[in-house]
Amino acid sequence: MKKMMITAVVVCGAFLVNAAPAQAAPTDPVRALKTKLVAGLGVRIAETADWSDGTDTEQAYTNKGVLQFDTKGPAAYDISSTSWDEEKDRVIYLDKTTYLSGALVEKLSKGKTWFKYKGGGGMPYLYGQILNPAEPATLSALLKKGTTAGNKVTGKITFKDLAKVSPWFSRSEVRSWPGGTEVEYTMTLTSAGLVSKLWSSFTAKDVPNDYSEYENSTFIVDTRYTGWGSKVSVKAPNPKTVTDKQFS
Repeated sequence: MKKMMITAVVVCGAFLVNAAPAQAAPTDPVRALKTKLVAGLGVRIAETADWSDGTDTEQAYTNKGVLQFDTKGPAAYDISSTSWDEEKDRVIYLDKTTYLSGALVEKLSKGKTWFKYKGGGGMPYLYGQILNPAEPATLSALLKKGTTAGNKVTGKITFKDLAKVSPWFSRSEVRSWPGGTEVEYTMTLTSAGLVSKLWSSFTAKDVPNDYSEYENSTFIVDTRYTGWGSKVSVKAPNPKTVTDKQFS
């Protein structure tokens, strides 16, 4: 009788072990991102940009706004910025046109508060996130070049490699800087495989003459992403307030 009972327990135990559910495979971040790339949807961003000379580090800008998607990635954005000395700027990108207002543009015609020009697509500042994880090809490159540990991905990518995959970077202010410039980064992923935080840092070396004052400066940006797939709406400014006349 005892032998039969022991056998039954062993058999039942084996059955329970075999019946345990298999652990779910890790979520593919690129696949997770693509499910959110729907026209009219987007993601909210909030970031802090710091400047360092290697000894001192100072906060330079805070940026806050939204990216609006189409099926390929970010198609529009509306981002407001505040500098260390409380100057306010705002940038809207829509239909391949960039609109600038605030401290970025001065001496506009009377009644005009926005300057527009064709092109753009990446933040026009040095003090903005140059890595855009809402672009599938860029996210894929960051994942491949990084090392994943838990929910964090840490790595480095050069400006040259970024230019190959990222429209955001290719239209940014630093696109003409040396291709060998390295960007260090750490991405934090949610359980759904979406990026919740992205920290990046790069140092100016052998920069174009127009940027010589920034030589050896390090730019550090810490960005938070929330509301992936939420409804967003980026609209152009009132045409009556817009000019395309050059400013000085």
